[in-house]
Amino acid sequence: MVFRRIYQFFIIFGIGLVCLWILKISLNLSDFVIPGPAAVVRVWRMMSARYLRDVWDTLLVAMIGQSMSVVLALTVGIAGRSAGWFGTFVKAAAYNVQAYPIVALAPIIFILVGDGFLARLLIAAMICYFPILLVVLGALAEPIPDVEHFYTTTGRMTRFLEIRIRAFENMGKLATAISGSATMAMAGTIVAEFIAANAGIGYSIRVALYQSDLGKIVTALFFIGLVLAVYQGVLEWCGYRITRPWLPASDHSGSRSSG
Repeated sequence: MVFRRIYQFFIIFGIGLVCLWILKISLNLSDFVIPGPAAVVRVWRMMSARYLRDVWDTLLVAMIGQSMSVVLALTVGIAGRSAGWFGTFVKAAAYNVQAYPIVALAPIIFILVGDGFLARLLIAAMICYFPILLVVLGALAEPIPDVEHFYTTTGRMTRFLEIRIRAFENMGKLATAISGSATMAMAGTIVAEFIAANAGIGYSIRVALYQSDLGKIVTALFFIGLVLAVYQGVLEWCGYRITRPWLPASDHSGSRSSG
């Protein structure tokens, strides 16, 4: 899965570069506007080591923020999975807060906590928290009638077992949501760095933009895509391993009996 993600990224990035150079040739643009292949290679040699460190810094923040959002989403999702007042309130809050774009909330965060590591972490966590929460709420609120009926009629059903059954049956959805949130966490961190931070690849892109150096921006985008492809590939592989059947023997026997 990791290698598939990497070569797919190379194909997509290569197509994007070719389209950019076709535009350059068709409009007869100078290297100052759109750098040619030689200029891109030169910038890549000069900036690759620095940009790779910047992307790694950004990825670490995104990974921590994503982990925080997953834990918080699972906690709130388990608490708000019921159809009662609290569950309805949690869902309404999730929908309403998600309606605000992160660029509108980012200035408030920067004012309150400054433009350092904490601001980047909060924005990364916020941007991928609510989509994961909605998936968790949907998964844990969806009954599994056949399996749950067996445990209910035998008097063995508990709230913990109910959560476990629903989580297992929807493990594919949860794994996909967590894997997909990696892109959102990375994007949120880059946005935070681009707006006001003083570190990370987003900050480097902002500097390159002020310098009107498209070659540096293309190089930064290459390392962002490459590192993100590896990270998502690892998450997808972990999700595949987790979603393989792993129920204990008692749960298997219960499922067969219910059938």
